Amino acid sequence: MSVLDPIVQFLGLVLSYCYQLLPNVGAAIILLTVLVNLAMFPLTLKQTRSMKAMQEIQPLVKDLQKKHKDDRQTLNEEMVALYKEKGVNPAAGCLPMFVQMPIWFSLFQLLRSFQSDTAPTEFLPESGTLDTAILDGDTGFLGMDMVVSPSSAIQDGFGTAWPYLLLVIFIIVTGYYQQAQLTKRRERDGSAANDTPQARQMQTFTKVLPVVFGVISYSLLAGVDLYIASGQVVRIGQQALIIRLDERHAAQKATVESTPAPPSEPDPTPDEKPVKKQYQGSKKKQQKRRRRY
Repeated sequence: MSVLDPIVQFLGLVLSYCYQLLPNVGAAIILLTVLVNLAMFPLTLKQTRSMKAMQEIQPLVKDLQKKHKDDRQTLNEEMVALYKEKGVNPAAGCLPMFVQMPIWFSLFQLLRSFQSDTAPTEFLPESGTLDTAILDGDTGFLGMDMVVSPSSAIQDGFGTAWPYLLLVIFIIVTGYYQQAQLTKRRERDGSAANDTPQARQMQTFTKVLPVVFGVISYSLLAGVDLYIASGQVVRIGQQALIIRLDERHAAQKATVESTPAPPSEPDPTPDEKPVKKQYQGSKKKQQKRRRRY
């Protein structure tokens, strides 16, 4: 029994329910991806805001590097204090990816089990309809077999492999856009924060990581690649929503802070006594009072 078997069993259960809603293995994997990413939205929120915060404090990081360029220990202590003060966690940007990795491996194991000659449905509930589709070999989606990898499909020729290769390219493109989504605005503004070593390292990281994912996805099953690709699309939408809401909140806050407060009335001096208004009553009572006198 593998350590990932409980996760594989759970994914098989969820995928089976998704298949009942969308009776296609590829469509069920996309629905599974949406559900997983909705559950992981708090991590995506933390990742997005942490990466934005890291970019915003880069000018302060640059100042600390100049100030303590000859004292590495003091620089590290000051950096830790700066991160704590600004509420920045440098590791938060990688947290969603680390959480997703067991799901990738488990989904790979689940899809690979569909190819088994002895127990292709061992991780699926018996009451579902997905097990029937697996036994019938109905695992196609958009010209691809979800249990075949691009590296295996290429052996049958480009005519068979081109949908798989397009999926790999799509993973690279969406991965690059997902990473660049958080940095393109600051690059457009020409901020000095882009001149720091950390910023340059981050730019290199965002350029290399999608290509690495593309190379890895070439050897994964198409179903896992579809999960990765659709997950990146979902996170692009989530990041766009988070960025828009944060910018709107920042604009509203700046408007409130820039609005001058209304002038307050000066306090009365000790010589000034408030005039007490005498009650005059209604007009009829005033007329009666004048007739009486």
